[in-house]
Amino acid sequence: MKILICIKQVPDMESKFKINGEGNWYDRGDLAWRMNEYDEYAVEQAVRLKEQVKEADLTVLCIGPDQVTETIKKALAMGCDRGVHIKDADSFKREPLEIAAMIAGFAKDKGFDIIFTGMQSQDRGSAQVGVMVAEMLGMAAVSTIVDFAYDNGTINVKRELEGGSKALVTTTIPVVLTCQLGLNTPRYPTLPNIMKAKKKELLTIAPDTGGIVVSQETAACYFPEKKGGGLILEGDVSELADKLIQLLKEKTSVLA
Repeated sequence: MKILICIKQVPDMESKFKINGEGNWYDRGDLAWRMNEYDEYAVEQAVRLKEQVKEADLTVLCIGPDQVTETIKKALAMGCDRGVHIKDADSFKREPLEIAAMIAGFAKDKGFDIIFTGMQSQDRGSAQVGVMVAEMLGMAAVSTIVDFAYDNGTINVKRELEGGSKALVTTTIPVVLTCQLGLNTPRYPTLPNIMKAKKKELLTIAPDTGGIVVSQETAACYFPEKKGGGLILEGDVSELADKLIQLLKEKTSVLA
């Protein structure tokens, strides 16, 4: 069985963000970086599947500048067999369609049985890349999975729906699966596995969108405007009601 896991390096969400000089994204300097949380669940599920079927080959792929190799090495330490780095310093400017095209371009002739991705990335949150990859490769796709079971080529998953409901889906390989938080408990790489990861294959290739050009770009990125503080009214209930009505008339259009 051949499995591809697509991951992304994102800033730690506890970092202090600043807008970059171009005003179209966050400044990458002085940020702490980590594997996208959703992707950790994808890596863990792939490793668990390998442990179940025994004969499986796990390739982990990440797009970005040189620094993303550290995140690839974490996936290798978690149990993936080899890494692929699509070196693209401008990956943050890419739209989901372009990112999906790069992944599909790499995967199209590799015969992957399963492709795992995170449901979405923590910085952009588009939730589009995984299903676009499936469409480009002509593979089935199941998104937002929260439970996974494999048996002799058949996959049974639960996918999260609105309102807390779950859908039971049965599919066969090949398939693309996008992973939701809570699917499993991602493991921490052990020191011996971290050392082994340093010796595993890490291939670097150039970005190629297969001729796909997206005619949209991020024009501006900015922090939400700060709103005024709340107002606490004190006094008797009858007085408070009158004060509230007066404030609604003066400051809103609710009672206009």
